[in-house]
Amino acid sequence: MDHREESPMEDLLLPGHAACAGCSAPTAVKLTLEVLGRRTVVVVPACCMAVIQGLYPKTCFSVPLVNIAFEAAAACASGIEAALKRKGERANVLVVAGDGGTFDIGIQSLSGMIERGHKVIYMCYDNEAYMNTGIQRSGATPWGAWTTTTPVGKRREFKKEPKKDLAGIIAAHNPSYLATATIAFPLDLKRKVEKARDSEGPAFIHVLAPCPTGWRYPPEKTFEISKLAVETGIFPLYEFENGKFRITYKPKERKPVEEYLKLQGRFRHLTKEEIEKIQKMVDETWERIEKMEDKSD
Repeated sequence: MDHREESPMEDLLLPGHAACAGCSAPTAVKLTLEVLGRRTVVVVPACCMAVIQGLYPKTCFSVPLVNIAFEAAAACASGIEAALKRKGERANVLVVAGDGGTFDIGIQSLSGMIERGHKVIYMCYDNEAYMNTGIQRSGATPWGAWTTTTPVGKRREFKKEPKKDLAGIIAAHNPSYLATATIAFPLDLKRKVEKARDSEGPAFIHVLAPCPTGWRYPPEKTFEISKLAVETGIFPLYEFENGKFRITYKPKERKPVEEYLKLQGRFRHLTKEEIEKIQKMVDETWERIEKMEDKSD
């Protein structure tokens, strides 16, 4: 059966998962599987999702799932895709990985997977730190953030390096499809998953995934923070398709970044000058991506 003939609304992420209250990652996966359907194989490396799925022999996923080592998710997915192709079978191969297993530990196998052209959808749910092992900083942690390995205290040793531009790194590989998304814009996310599914080769979707535990905010604020990340310009929504770059949502007037930062305890130590620095970084990013879009026209 062609996977596109199946019901797009089938609930393939079942109740009873082990995510923290307010975690956005299960919602992103639930929306993704609604698009991909039952003929999907999921690969999960070491990350929060490996716990969220439930402890063996129980699981909240009702599709085949492979747990694999931190650095090997894209390599494992490559092998599954190649085996399915050799057997003449059709199924979606989906990687669901955190930022630690994508920005840092797993970037080598991700790079290889895209370079070889495997038809795999790689989704990174980005909660901007190694949340599963104790909120340690990752390459995805933004400038100015508190983590357990970038403490503040009297010495103010918060994260002093900017967030890694992983989407830019992946775009340099020229994948079939690349996009950013959040759960605050669910139809946008699902449309991008559809494009990833229907692309001819490797696809990468970067989903911002607010984390109440690590970001230090009340669980009920997850959706609001996801939306503010976009409305302030902290996390632009865009796609890269067939060599064309396009911003998929432009706020009519970007809100000040302070509205996003003030809701999160991980930024409560920032001074006015440091918040202004972040605002400048966001403004420069938007200037850059708007020029990229102009060049793609």
